[in-house]
Amino acid sequence: MTLRVGILTSGGDCQALNATMRGLAKTLYNCVDDVEIIGFKNGYYGLMHEDYIKMKPRDFSGILNVGGTILGTSRQPFKMMRVIEDGFDKVAAMKKNYKKLNLDALAVLGGNGSLKSANMLAQEGLNVIGLPKTIDNDTWGTDYTFGFQSAVDVATRYLDDIHTTAQSHSRIFVVEVMGHKVGHITLAAGLAAGSEIILLPEIPYNIDVVVKKIKQREKAGKKFTIIAAAEGAISQEDAKLSKKKYKAKVAARNGASVVNEIAAQLQEALPKAEIRTAVIGHAQRGGNPDAYDREISTRFGIEGARLIMNRSFGRLVVMKQGEVDSIALEDTAGKLKYVNPAGKTVGNARLMGVTFGDM
Repeated sequence: MTLRVGILTSGGDCQALNATMRGLAKTLYNCVDDVEIIGFKNGYYGLMHEDYIKMKPRDFSGILNVGGTILGTSRQPFKMMRVIEDGFDKVAAMKKNYKKLNLDALAVLGGNGSLKSANMLAQEGLNVIGLPKTIDNDTWGTDYTFGFQSAVDVATRYLDDIHTTAQSHSRIFVVEVMGHKVGHITLAAGLAAGSEIILLPEIPYNIDVVVKKIKQREKAGKKFTIIAAAEGAISQEDAKLSKKKYKAKVAARNGASVVNEIAAQLQEALPKAEIRTAVIGHAQRGGNPDAYDREISTRFGIEGARLIMNRSFGRLVVMKQGEVDSIALEDTAGKLKYVNPAGKTVGNARLMGVTFGDM
């Protein structure tokens, strides 16, 4: 009897999606006599619109070290999943196509929103497993999400490169690192690159504290400063605003980054300083996965295949204390894993003089 498994990659891309699919597929091919893998194109869109390819073992060859996703991806916001648009019922269409293709299971490689949709489909009766993909490392219930370390590597190299030009010209650089709601990438890359000012969404900053740190560095003979700022970094004043008012303020920036606002505030406080901004941007999602992500994503894929073979559905593959395991999809759906302001990583960084702009 043929085991039919669907795979889709949903949401923002990252460097180890292909490696994860490879780990899952190779394990199924190796352990099951008759396997058919259906790859849905461009995430949930492919499942909705019956846009897929019947994959062969050769499709998973040579992709371990290749970034992006061979299936393509797209964003399908969870809040819109049950909204019927122009008479099209997305959930009904996905269920229909799942059954039409006689799938035994669906593997969803995605981040928080995608996993909420995966849990919804599981609650609708489909056999679903999830694999935690996000460069932000913010999926609740797992210590690690594949793609994170590769993104940190990119951000760290960028900060390293800024270091030499900042030092040469005695400039202050405010560098935006990806992270709208959580600051895991900024924290890791900031520490790896030696930034003494790291601004995170979880720790609202006071610009006067940032200025004080810059002046301390100048007195110590350090004529340049590199500030690693998450794209969701927020001031203590803005943190007091209502959600509605803060959204309005962000919208009023007309696409400008928070680093521009920080730089303007610094320029006012330090009129003689040369201040520049830089945005790393989507390069953090690009390129090939590093060795760590290749290994971890392979292990995640293997565990995903094990769940399917054991018919353990409604589960999310996770890493806990270095070991790969799984938890219920419903336990992670709708939750984010934030940087802990009172955690040991932040606390230890403070011990060596790093400021997060709050004290």
